[in-house]
Amino acid sequence: MLQTTKQQAETQAARENTAPRAGKTGLVSLLLWRDIYRPGAKFGRFLSVLALFGISYGFYKGIQDNYLSEIVNISRFERGIVEFFRETPGLLVVLILAWMYKFTESRIFKIGVALMAAGLVGLLLTGSQKVVVVLFMVLFSFGEHIIMPVRTSISLDLAKREKAGASLGITSAISHIGNIAGYIIVTGLFIFFAALGFKRTDIVQFKAVFAVSAALMLAAALIALAIKDTAIKGQRRRFYFAKKFTIFYMLEVFYGARKQIFITFAPYVLIREYGADTSLISLLLAICAICGTLFSPLVGRLIDKLGYKIIMVTDTLILIIVCLLYGFSHRIFPVQIAFMVVCVNYVLDSIISLGSMASNIYVQSIASSQEEVTATLSTGISVNHVISIVIALMGGFIWEAVGIEVLFSLSAFLGVLNSIYAATIKVEKQPVLQ
Repeated sequence: MLQTTKQQAETQAARENTAPRAGKTGLVSLLLWRDIYRPGAKFGRFLSVLALFGISYGFYKGIQDNYLSEIVNISRFERGIVEFFRETPGLLVVLILAWMYKFTESRIFKIGVALMAAGLVGLLLTGSQKVVVVLFMVLFSFGEHIIMPVRTSISLDLAKREKAGASLGITSAISHIGNIAGYIIVTGLFIFFAALGFKRTDIVQFKAVFAVSAALMLAAALIALAIKDTAIKGQRRRFYFAKKFTIFYMLEVFYGARKQIFITFAPYVLIREYGADTSLISLLLAICAICGTLFSPLVGRLIDKLGYKIIMVTDTLILIIVCLLYGFSHRIFPVQIAFMVVCVNYVLDSIISLGSMASNIYVQSIASSQEEVTATLSTGISVNHVISIVIALMGGFIWEAVGIEVLFSLSAFLGVLNSIYAATIKVEKQPVLQ
């Protein structure tokens, strides 16, 4: 009895000692977050929108390709056409933001979230007619591309000047964690649907995911409405071309074309050629997102240690092997082994492609000012989108006409050109930009 009483006393003491520590830990975490943002800044609403947006996007992206293939019956050639229209907003975003020059960043952010919510509601409530589905996917894409630049501006405006980097880090982390959560939940849902006896072509399971995704995005839109309008109006940059950045622009052409082949057609190859279901595609997306989060700092350190030129040359050389294996595995290995090889290469492509951040360092090393860096990188994104929509159309036709072997051989060839062009870079020590 005495022993029992002693144990109870020790347990109670432990609880009393633990509770304050837990409370202090939570308080410290809250204070650390508050230390990043300006006094009075309503950062909670903004971060809540990002969290809901991230999860919703994970739901949407996790089922996109299987929905197009199994429900909408988009063919290999038509997949390129869909991507052409889906990527067009990325090309037009500079003009769209210039047209919205009177709007504050926060108002543009609200419009972007609302457009994405409208796109998801449209996909939920309408049928599976090809034109209708593509129309609402483009509407979603408009909102997505509008949000991209202003999200950074708002994050910086909410933060203390000396904590700008930390604020961007939190913004990125919340979005990525939300995406990963969405992918993993979709994987679990479709495993559950399969256990209940649903077939891959049953539209109800896709509509269920669209319903959740739309609800989350609508909630994000409502919270966004409560965000107080700020006075900040980011600079609406136009295209910027300078001769000294010619190599960078050409690298963006080669990289954008090669990467677009993978983004558009790699998941479709898994679905159409190997029979990958939604749960597997979503799981692979989750793995890619997790690897991206884990390996990004490592790749950044490698760029600092080895130099941007070495990374820019070697990463695409490795990707050449990845592309060739993706296109020819079914001719080299038995089907099941080929399927596993292609899945591994899908993840490897996302990891190795992190080396593309080296081009940003290259631009910074030859730029005259930070403003020139920003303008050049923005123009690079537009160049990337131009080649992306062209290669999307070409890629669908090539796959349909001559097969995936030629399509991914083209991707490998673009990687060769990228490496050759990167090898021509002359590395000179430059003063660090202030």
